[in-house]
Amino acid sequence: MSLIKSFQLVLAPPHRAAKPFLGIGLLAGFLGRATPWRLTRFIGNVGFAFTGFCLYFFRNPERFSPQGEDLVLASADGRITGISMVAPPPALGMGSEPVWRVSTFLSVLDVHVNRMPVSGTVEKIAYHPGRFLNASLDKASEHNERNELRIRMKDGRHIAVVQIAGLVARRILCEVKEGDSVQAGELFGLIRFGSRTDVYLPPGVTPTVTKGQTMVGGETVLAKL
Repeated sequence: MSLIKSFQLVLAPPHRAAKPFLGIGLLAGFLGRATPWRLTRFIGNVGFAFTGFCLYFFRNPERFSPQGEDLVLASADGRITGISMVAPPPALGMGSEPVWRVSTFLSVLDVHVNRMPVSGTVEKIAYHPGRFLNASLDKASEHNERNELRIRMKDGRHIAVVQIAGLVARRILCEVKEGDSVQAGELFGLIRFGSRTDVYLPPGVTPTVTKGQTMVGGETVLAKL
């Protein structure tokens, strides 16, 4: 990555979900620094530091998705921690035939917005409350708090995307609803603060990525249909 692109990534404008956190941080910062007492000035410094962290964590850089209806794109930035054949989430009604699942782990340093892997229609959304295990663990896909989406593509096939909360993450944000038409690479949600995103490919479709590979949400090609 070039130096210019690195700066653009760090300085990207934040997602709108950052607004309340930025407000709290700035308020604490200005009020704390405006007093003569050492303790409150320390709190003010913490407030400004928290504001800086939120600007970094919630950043939402512009992405340029490759064109092609036969492409499945990464739904998140991060590192692939698992590629396995498993049954799709039962709540999505996609049958019990095993398909390839690609799991991407997002650390607190990664961009945390989620993007659509394909174009199509959101047919079903299933939210599950749960635990907050380390999202890199395989069992997190069954035990952690998560939000599952089934998307029907133009050719009638289905693909699933699952937002999974992690050890620190406590809030899953999904900005689409059932019946919405979506485009590949389009932003659809966010998880804070450290999480995982799973993509379940259609039957017969094989991933073109490898475990340990670094993903760029909305740009990296996971598979070809």
